[in-house]
Amino acid sequence: MGVSFKYWDDCVDPEDMEAMWNQPEVRREWLDVGETQGQRVHLSRDPDGQPYLTQTEMRAVAEIVTRTHFDSLIDPEMICAIAELESDRQPLAVRYDKKTKLTTVGIMQIAPRTAEWMVRECNYSLFPVEEDPDILYRPFISVYFGAAYLKWLSNFDNKARTEEFIVRAYKGGTKKANNKSTLPYWKRYLSVKESFPSRKHFDGPLRTQAPTSPTSPTSPLAPTSPVSPSSGIGLYWESRVSSEDMEQMWNHPDVSKEWNNSNEERGKVHFAHNSEKKPYLSPVELKAIADIIVSKYFSTRGIKTTVLCALAEIISMRFIDGVEARVGLMGIDYSTAFWLYTEVGYRAYRVDYVEDLMKPFVSMYFGAAYLAWLSEYEGR
Repeated sequence: MGVSFKYWDDCVDPEDMEAMWNQPEVRREWLDVGETQGQRVHLSRDPDGQPYLTQTEMRAVAEIVTRTHFDSLIDPEMICAIAELESDRQPLAVRYDKKTKLTTVGIMQIAPRTAEWMVRECNYSLFPVEEDPDILYRPFISVYFGAAYLKWLSNFDNKARTEEFIVRAYKGGTKKANNKSTLPYWKRYLSVKESFPSRKHFDGPLRTQAPTSPTSPTSPLAPTSPVSPSSGIGLYWESRVSSEDMEQMWNHPDVSKEWNNSNEERGKVHFAHNSEKKPYLSPVELKAIADIIVSKYFSTRGIKTTVLCALAEIISMRFIDGVEARVGLMGIDYSTAFWLYTEVGYRAYRVDYVEDLMKPFVSMYFGAAYLAWLSEYEGR
């Protein structure tokens, strides 16, 4: 591909960097991680080393672009939800469709020929995409063309279009906006959009709502009210774990020994917590959860307990609410878990709320499910 970014400054104009620093939430987030205004700002990277935008950054880019270029007529939340589904907020994301032979790139997964068409036919000529298609990897430019395409779809055929039409057409084209093939995408979009503010649970007040999802079979965890990140002091395992899974924890010899030595009682087992009152798992508890999940659901899939535990150590440091933008033990984001549940068929646990992923067994299950899917991706 030949395109790489290490810093925000590598892919954003100085004016847009200034606008980012002027966003209070972005400024707070960047200062909290040691960035300094006037110096280059690091892009976040996932465990594979791929750069991504945090949800705070993604929202800021969407708000700046829609305010500056579209008079705030395009909903930033629509852009954020689509970016989540299309690229997981990765600016260097690339996808090739074998059927259409179309390559899409960037956060909004815009095809270069689509951007070129918008420049020629719709007068979105602010950026020279025809001369340099690689600029579509830059976050602000990708969001600009994504928003432009959404605006065009909103009045397709000179008719005011519904949000559902716009989103489904963004995925499959105008001819498939009402086709059943784009319906799952619409449902995933609704779920992501409704849960987006709460998924970055440290961004501010939670606004949690159950997503639109198919009826699911009975699972070890019955639907519950949303779980907010909470203090480890006084937080019981039973508030995050089903009675069936708690019974298996007690039946695990190493866990039973550890809990008995700590004078824990059935029905009132406390989570350990650090000096900041953040709840976490002991290594024994973590291994037990991985053992149980693998033996019950993945015993024939080649998933190793040691790998799951190592990932949890790296991603969340065993904190049950997760660390920074990574939710839960395994750092599985809501859209991925919901996709695994609805489209891949991993339905042993429900994910009605993003906070369900702060339940240790749920996060471990979907982390293992994602590993199982990756192991078979394109037959490898």
